[in-house]
Amino acid sequence: MNRRILTLIVALVPIVVFGVLLAVVTVPFVSLGPGPAFDTLGEVDGKQVVDIKGTPTHPTSGHLDMTTVSQRDDLSLAEAVTLWLSGQEQLMPRDLIYPPGKSREEIDKDNDADFKESEHNAEFAALGYLKYPQAITVVAVSDPGPSAGKLQAGDAVQAVNGTPVANVERFTSFLKHTKPGQSVAVDFRRKNAPAGVAHITLGSHKGRDYGFAGVSVMDAPWAPFVIDFNLANVGGPSAGLMFSLAVVDKVTTGNLAGSKFVAGTGTITADGAVGRIGGIVHKMTAARSAGATVFLVPAENCSEATSAKLSGLQLVKVAKLDDAVNALHAVTSGGQPPRC
Repeated sequence: MNRRILTLIVALVPIVVFGVLLAVVTVPFVSLGPGPAFDTLGEVDGKQVVDIKGTPTHPTSGHLDMTTVSQRDDLSLAEAVTLWLSGQEQLMPRDLIYPPGKSREEIDKDNDADFKESEHNAEFAALGYLKYPQAITVVAVSDPGPSAGKLQAGDAVQAVNGTPVANVERFTSFLKHTKPGQSVAVDFRRKNAPAGVAHITLGSHKGRDYGFAGVSVMDAPWAPFVIDFNLANVGGPSAGLMFSLAVVDKVTTGNLAGSKFVAGTGTITADGAVGRIGGIVHKMTAARSAGATVFLVPAENCSEATSAKLSGLQLVKVAKLDDAVNALHAVTSGGQPPRC
């Protein structure tokens, strides 16, 4: 064989091997970057993102976008290098995103549960801001269970066996004086439907010697209309703030966003406290790419948000739902909202 050809082959072998490694070998990293933004005042797949039935709603304008972080897993070495060089993506050790000992399915299930809880909290926070009274609210019904088909999520418990119960403590206290197999009559109010009475035969539950109703309840603001959140395949709790703002905007007169393109993020508790989230810079980048000029930042994220030095976004600091509403009034009226 010609010496020059042999030399060329020897030189090409490591290049070919390296190329194969780039394409085939996966790395223990997950890429995080800007995800899609969704206007909570708009529609997705033909459905209102925040759909309210059973009470008058008012026209809205502008945008109230919730933002997300995209994740890419099972990266090849080539993909990881390319994403890192782009400057838009962040590589994180996979164990920090998907802890060992938990499957991908278990983690996705946890994220879905967090998202569902954020929907409940967003509704309760908005109704609290709107001054709806507290009630013993059914959050979930065990199925199978004693109350399945009789009570449903969203019902408000008023009385048991004719005795009014004002809060969860009173309701639980009543149940502690019952026995499994005992029948009780629960007076309830139902959204967009007449009030009713559920006749429930209490079951048993491990670790307790009193009757089990099979419902999860909490003291929360209650309204007689239905609020549905129609976003699928979005996990985690960070949509809470923007969901609450959309409810407030639709139920009240005026426009929170005015003609502004507002985006934001933040967890929310049932009493309206806005909490810290992860991936704030990615979410800000997503908002700016979507066209936002105002971004609502949880107060605990302000330091990280300002250090990113992203131009074109007015960063507004919020610690409570009330803060966010007041800040948007300031923004749309030409005033000065709290800034990060």
